[in-house]
Formats: sequence, C-alpha cells, structure tokens
Amino acid sequence: METLNLTSSGPPTFILNGIPGLEAAHIWISIPFSMFYIISLLGNLMVLFVVAKEETLHKPMYLLLCMLALTDIGMSTCIMPKALCIFWFGFKGITVDGCLTQIFFIYMLAIMHSAILVTMAFDRYVAICDPLRYATILTNARISKLGLVGLIRAVLFVLPLPLLLQRLPFCANRIIPQTYCEHMAVVKISCGDTIKNQMYGLVLTFVIMGSDLTLIGLSYGMIIRAVLRISSKKAHQKALNTCSAHICVMVITCATSLFPALTNRFGQGIAAHGHTLLANLYLLVPPMLNPIIYGVKTKELRDKVGKYTCRM
Repeated sequence: METLNLTSSGPPTFILNGIPGLEAAHIWISIPFSMFYIISLLGNLMVLFVVAKEETLHKPMYLLLCMLALTDIGMSTCIMPKALCIFWFGFKGITVDGCLTQIFFIYMLAIMHSAILVTMAFDRYVAICDPLRYATILTNARISKLGLVGLIRAVLFVLPLPLLLQRLPFCANRIIPQTYCEHMAVVKISCGDTIKNQMYGLVLTFVIMGSDLTLIGLSYGMIIRAVLRISSKKAHQKALNTCSAHICVMVITCATSLFPALTNRFGQGIAAHGHTLLANLYLLVPPMLNPIIYGVKTKELRDKVGKYTCRM
C-alpha cells in the first residue's frame, strides 16, 4: 500500500469531501452557509466600527467585545472560503501545509475565544461585586494584557497539533470527510500510530474547556452570592440583565463546541454528514449570533448601532 509521510518532500495533498453523503445538495447547502457567514461578517464588522468610532464605548467591556468580534471573524473565515470553493466549484484539494495551517488557526482562535469569555466573566464579576473599584481594576491596558496572555496560551497549546500531525504517515486514502481540516478527521485517515494525537486532542479539549468553565463558574458563583445578599428585586433584575448577554453567548459556544468534540470520538452511530454539519455549525453559528446577542442585550451598543444604521 502506498504510504505518504508528511515529513517527506514533494507536494502531497488531501481531498476535502465536503458534506459526505450530501454531495448532490452542496449548492443548496451553500445557501445557508453563505448567509451565516455574511451575517457574521456584517454583525462583527459593525461592532468593530461602532466601538472604534464612539469614544464613549472605549471601555474594557467593549474592548472585550472587539476581541470577541475579531476571533469570530477569524474562525468563520478560516473555513468558509474553502468550503464555498468545494460547494460551488468542486475544488476539493488542499495541500498538506495548507491543511496544517488551517488546523493551527482554527484551534488557536477557538482557544482565544474561550479565554475572552473567561475575561468577560471576570469583567461582570468586578462590575457587580466590586463596582466602586471597577475603573481601577479593569483598565483598557489591563484588558489588552489579558488578551495578549490569552493569545500566547492559545499558540502554545495549539502548536503541538500540527507538529504531531506532520509526523504521521498517510496511506493511499487521503479523503477527509469534511469541508475543512478538522484535527480528528485528519487523524482518522492516518495509517500510523495516532494514540499521541488522539490523547493530546482529548486532553486539550478537556483541559482548556474544563479550566475555562471552572473559572467562569467561580465568577458566576460569586456573582450569585453577591446578588442574593441584595434585598431589592430591581437590583436583582439589573444584575441579571448585566450578565444575560454573556451567559447566552457562553451557552451557545459551549453547546456548539462540546457536541462535535464528543461525537467525533464517541459518536460512532451518528451519520458522517451529522459529524460534518455539527463541526461546521460550531464555527459558523456563534460568530453569527454573538454580535446579535450583544446588540440586542446591551443598550448602549444597541443605541449606537441604531444611530449609524439610520444614517445609511
């Protein structure tokens, strides 16, 4: 059997098969995918534009929103151009270097996205539990430093993924049943020993998600404790409204990220196109919904967006 080692010279390629079993419907599937992507781009670019233009929004909370918008744009842009080339033109080939690069940026941005959600939870904790010191604890400079730490963490954790993949041998079957180079989908077509890749991918998922969810849970635990000490129902409602957008974004992100990770490893009974659709929705749905949620739930941002929308 022909064997391909990624460390060897030459221009080896993989074949991205799109949505397996639904190839005849690729044109129709591209319609909602394109809509999700366009809405995501418009919504996140609008957030970036409005926050940049309005000096009153140059605050830590909106700086975090801009970071979230940038990661959302990056995550969906990592997959959609190639996916649309597959759906519209049948361009399924991708070079090994291109595949490994795509894996690196997808997972780096996903971990960065998670770090931003943790920082947002801390932001809400300070705003509710220690409001008098909010301006001194959370400055724009400190938020920028936390963002840099999150970026460094993401790069360090994700870098081993493409490096480990690069060492694997691949046999004649180089077809990836996906629209993009998803880590486990690439691991599964290797004809070598993939235990290190599988273990590192699993550890990465649970360490990052576990630690970040723990920190978010601790923040909200202290928020709930502080809110329960307040007797005023109006104050309870105000605190809930302050956190509602972040809670919605967090729930959507966790749900869409956890299901693909688990079904890839333990969902053998799920059809191949089910795995693929779940993996794509994780990178398309949260980036589309996040700016909408924050636009609806955050009055100050909603008013500013409305002002610029009316001018158009």
